[in-house]
Amino acid sequence: MTSKTRVPLAYAACAALFLYGAAQTYWSLGGAGFPFGADDANPEYSAFEHVGRDRLAPWLAAGFLSASVVAALLAPTGRGLSRVAARALYGATALYATAVVCTLTDFRLLGNLAYALMFRFGAINWSVLNQLFAVVGVALLVGAAVAHHRRRTDACGRCGRRSGGAGWATPEAAARWGRRAAYTAIVVPLFYAATRWAWLFGWPLGISDELWEEGQEDNLWFYGGLLATMGALGSLLTLGLVQRWGETFPRWMVGLRGRRVPVTLATIPASVVAVLTTIAGVMYIRLHLTGAFDNPRGDWGASVPETIWPVWGVALGLATLAYYLRRRGACRRCGRG
Repeated sequence: MTSKTRVPLAYAACAALFLYGAAQTYWSLGGAGFPFGADDANPEYSAFEHVGRDRLAPWLAAGFLSASVVAALLAPTGRGLSRVAARALYGATALYATAVVCTLTDFRLLGNLAYALMFRFGAINWSVLNQLFAVVGVALLVGAAVAHHRRRTDACGRCGRRSGGAGWATPEAAARWGRRAAYTAIVVPLFYAATRWAWLFGWPLGISDELWEEGQEDNLWFYGGLLATMGALGSLLTLGLVQRWGETFPRWMVGLRGRRVPVTLATIPASVVAVLTTIAGVMYIRLHLTGAFDNPRGDWGASVPETIWPVWGVALGLATLAYYLRRRGACRRCGRG
């Protein structure tokens, strides 16, 4: 792909990050509606639970505005930057993405996705929408950095392949390491699901009888069981990344059977879940490290299983990448395959 066709991605990242930096500037000057920290609808989930708008908003404004500058610098073809400068931009991109994932976002993004699939939209609020905007902004920035790196290394802008190739990215190699990643992504969420199913059927696994009775009165375990079932079904769908029925629609799918499964039909949802699951798991790890889950009753089942979600998210992301590498075929632009 030519550099000209990739430039708009960097400009889109620049525009999104600049607008959000401007919003943070507005809030730092006293504007209403600040969504993070102590002003969050649920500050107990935030890394800045006790930090008010007057202290937090200026830092966020500086962060998002500087990120927009990085995006703007990624827009040129890449020939004018030295290797050191390019690596500095890539490092800054990684830093911004890590900061958003580890501090501004939390499990509500994943939870709202799950509830939306159950047609329950009441939990979506202003804080969650702002988290989503921040994630989209840094995702565009990461995409701009990837596109910039491809231009610098003379790789195809569409598929990322270049002369000589990379051994790990061949379909044969991807099939091997992708299978291990997929099976990991299948097993990990079952630990979480086991606790929620146990609570649903009356066994307070990992929690006190008192907490189980409280949840029973509020029907929490019913919805927890539904979420666990959705996670287990997601594990089943993950099998499609390494099984034949993930490439060709099975016979029981009337009207589609025998047809090839579009690559994006699998990779887009799986990528979204991988990112949101990782974000949720990072939040639980952060809360454990800060002592938010310390309690004398030892209710480990309510929060410990979620701390391994980053393993789930990373494994699912790798399995999705392997699926893409196996199925992408020859590039229509550069002809490499």
